[in-house]
Amino acid sequence: MHQMLVSRRYFTAFLAVALLGGPFITAAGRAQAATPAPAPLRPPSVPLVAHDPYFSIWSPADELTGADTRHWTGKPHTLSSLVRIDGKTFRLMGTEPAGVPALPQTRLQVLPTRTIYQFGNTQVGLTLTFTTPAIPYEIEVLSRPVTYVTFEARSLDGAPHSVQVYSDAGAELAVNVPTQRVQWNRQNMGGLTALRLGSVDQPVLAKKGDDIRIDWGYLYVAAPRADGTQFVLGPRAEIQQAFVTGGRVPAADDRRMPRAANDARPVGAVRLELGRVGGRPVARMVMLAYDDLYSVTYMGRRLRPYWRRNGADASRLLQTAARDYASLQKRCADFDSELMADLARVGGERYARLTALAHRQALAAQKVVADAKGAPLMFSKENFSNGCIGTVDILYPAAPQLLLMSPTLTKASLVAILNYGASPRWKFPFAPHDLGTYPRADGQVYGGGERTEENQMPVEESGNMLILLAAVAKIDGDTRFCDPYWKQIAQWARYLEDKGFDPESQLSTDDFAGHLAHNVNLSAKAIQALGAYSILCEMRGDRSEATSLR
Repeated sequence: MHQMLVSRRYFTAFLAVALLGGPFITAAGRAQAATPAPAPLRPPSVPLVAHDPYFSIWSPADELTGADTRHWTGKPHTLSSLVRIDGKTFRLMGTEPAGVPALPQTRLQVLPTRTIYQFGNTQVGLTLTFTTPAIPYEIEVLSRPVTYVTFEARSLDGAPHSVQVYSDAGAELAVNVPTQRVQWNRQNMGGLTALRLGSVDQPVLAKKGDDIRIDWGYLYVAAPRADGTQFVLGPRAEIQQAFVTGGRVPAADDRRMPRAANDARPVGAVRLELGRVGGRPVARMVMLAYDDLYSVTYMGRRLRPYWRRNGADASRLLQTAARDYASLQKRCADFDSELMADLARVGGERYARLTALAHRQALAAQKVVADAKGAPLMFSKENFSNGCIGTVDILYPAAPQLLLMSPTLTKASLVAILNYGASPRWKFPFAPHDLGTYPRADGQVYGGGERTEENQMPVEESGNMLILLAAVAKIDGDTRFCDPYWKQIAQWARYLEDKGFDPESQLSTDDFAGHLAHNVNLSAKAIQALGAYSILCEMRGDRSEATSLR
């Protein structure tokens, strides 16, 4: 693929392991490509907005109007959309207003960077596209927390039709629980109007854990100003009803604030005028964005999201995203087309569809931030597990996707662990398990943490790190990334030499199985990891050590 540094023949193996956790494609898997096209995919949940562990919104129904949208934790994070065709209103997204019929959904397609819904009746066809530019080798773009929502309509019966669209996002996207108080305002940003909603208290990085949602920073609903475009902040039901009955939204914003996010459910809403639509498609766009101000802490230091590293703020973010809209639509379409063709060729259509689902999901479980020098760091979160941040046995299965598409992000995931493992705080001869509890990477919390070896994963994580570091070196063609940490890397290899062949009772990544002695999976990992370490030794010119270990 474009700008990728790994040859195509490794593509299937990387993606199978990284995204699906399955075996490499076999001859039987290759033969699948010649079978008839499978039935349409029905995802367990459809990605709409998928950026990071907090800004992550999904549709859990067969049809976009079959249920309200939710955060990945299952809590309501409601987006809604309506369309008005020749004076009659239909639902496009969400279950409200309950008395308004749904425009029939005719197709759903989930691609690596886009989710595309198609709707229609005998008069008008409408395409609703959610574009999240999840292109790993474009780190600047990947780090932007902006999803484009595009509405495109065309006549199906040859006659022109009057079409207007309504789109909103609720204040519950900016709080952990809906009883938290919120406030809002509108801002002009160049040619854009942006509706901003956020919590009153702004407890930046105050909470950590698994089943929680962000309650600091600000949600933005933004669109270019144009004839017929209206913006309003206020109660969802009231604004929706105004659109249903008259095709417009209230002119004045609701000023009753601050109030709880579930008190009359305040939203930022946009009304778009598509005009008299004929056979030529007419499109309008809304942007959904979230500025978290600070994303994580790393060893006590608050870190900005990567897109903010040079002083950018929400205004610059949204204006840049609007300027790049057309080019990113093409780049995302090209990325999706090439990736899906590769996947279908090597694994068949079913494999391609499953991997397209997993692509955005895997990336959205991670967050790209900037360190003190502006370099990228990438932190993962254990979702519905224990909430750990930077877990090594999470980085390990996720790494092939990044090794293939962005070796820089692989390094950005590993360097935080390497620095921690080499610091005076980490006193053990094996690799750490994690860096803390998301979003606070302030030191290991799993098992004995920094205190004892109890309930750690020493063979598991040391093996994972050595294998990943060798993979990075093979892609780079040298060991420059590893060299500053060589003392630590060598210590982990010595630990595996001593403990890895027949491990004592300890945990593996399958910690639900409890402590096991003589674990063949751990032994195999240790053997492979020492082989990986021997590769590093040879690349560094230490052939004697490489030969001995191998």
